[in-house]
Amino acid sequence: MSISELKKQFIEGRTTPVAVINRLAGEISARDARTGAYLSHNLETALAVAGRADLSLPLGGVPIAIKDNINALGQPCTCGSRILAENYRAPYDATVIRKLRAAGAIPFGRMNMDEFAMGSSTENSALQTTRNPHDPERIVGGSSGGSAAAVADGTALVALGSDTGGSIRQPASHCGVVGLKPSYGRVSRYGLVAFASSLDQIGPLTRSVEDAARILQVIAGPDPADSTCLDAPVPDYLSGLNDGVKGLRLGLPKEYFGDGIDPGVRRQVEAAVAKLAGQGAEIIDISLPHTGYAVATYYVIAPAEASSNLSRFDGIRYGHRTASPADIDTLYQRSREEGFGPEVKRRIILGTYVLSSGYYDAYYHRAQQVRTLIRRDFEQAFGGVDAILSPVAPTPARKLGVNAEDPLQEYLSDIFTLAANLAGACAISVPCGTTAFDGAAALPVGLQIIGPHLGEAMLLRVARAAE
Repeated sequence: MSISELKKQFIEGRTTPVAVINRLAGEISARDARTGAYLSHNLETALAVAGRADLSLPLGGVPIAIKDNINALGQPCTCGSRILAENYRAPYDATVIRKLRAAGAIPFGRMNMDEFAMGSSTENSALQTTRNPHDPERIVGGSSGGSAAAVADGTALVALGSDTGGSIRQPASHCGVVGLKPSYGRVSRYGLVAFASSLDQIGPLTRSVEDAARILQVIAGPDPADSTCLDAPVPDYLSGLNDGVKGLRLGLPKEYFGDGIDPGVRRQVEAAVAKLAGQGAEIIDISLPHTGYAVATYYVIAPAEASSNLSRFDGIRYGHRTASPADIDTLYQRSREEGFGPEVKRRIILGTYVLSSGYYDAYYHRAQQVRTLIRRDFEQAFGGVDAILSPVAPTPARKLGVNAEDPLQEYLSDIFTLAANLAGACAISVPCGTTAFDGAAALPVGLQIIGPHLGEAMLLRVARAAE
């Protein structure tokens, strides 16, 4: 059920937060072995919090699953990595967790993810593989795969994820749920374990646009602990949610509808666009001319920032430490060698290379220049349209293991989502139907809606109409 439906049942006395937590725990026991969405869940602590829940608060008694790269006091925060899985417990609450607790929510469950959020399938988790609830032989998407799978499977009411290049929207599309990436700076990143600091953003995965709006209402806003979090007013995201799209101008970028899209995905997205046109929206063809450079630009900037951010995992202060090192250099090298998985190592090496002397200007500096061009494409487009429509991913969920030896092909699966992060725009995935694909009869397809920076109110309005 939705958050509002659950809250109504609380107020009417038809259920209690304790009963809901117990029900979810039962669903996890019954079904999570099939999907592998949860890394852990502390039932005893959640029940204690539920027993004293204040039902008058906006999210009073509502359980929320948390991606395992967001710190919550006393809970594990493995980031899907062996380097943090052994002994790390969060010593503080991330700002989003603090805000959720203040609104009455109950953090319940730590969700599987690609290691340090580096991946598009959740196959890169060092701890377990998460499977798609619609077909357990297929990927769930990533890196917020556990969060999306649990919401889709009914083992979580709502969940938090993080999105660096599509990590909320792509698994939402593959699992048939709603996934919202807020604008860069709209939600505090304090307490989120950093992957790429100029791209990361926390957002909700839910079963409805209204629930996404409710969660964003609570977690958005300024934070003195995060210098990149903007001191900008937070609108009432629910007030205009049902205003419809009549009179709005919605852009279709030609670069997002070219070759390489599965015909079933194209059909479902075009059908969703036609329905929005039928509700009174004006559909306008637009161009985002630097889209073709987005993947290359992202895979210079993001690994460069990851190389810097992950240098703190050195076996000294926290996390895995190798046994009996001969000297300090061996301690660093072996701790990181043993703790990091192959995809994380690949990106650290790539990032270190593009930042190194003699290559910085040729790669990192040039990528930042192209990023500026991509951002200007969006700024120019939003001068003429209220929102942009596109597919989320070129195909529905592929089978597990298909791209195990081809990381480049995996990187290309994020081709429609990366640019919104590079531009700092807000974006959402809304289910728009199912299609047959690669032997499966019906796999979910997501419609991506992109809005201007800090344009979440308009974005959610269009998403609700699409829904």
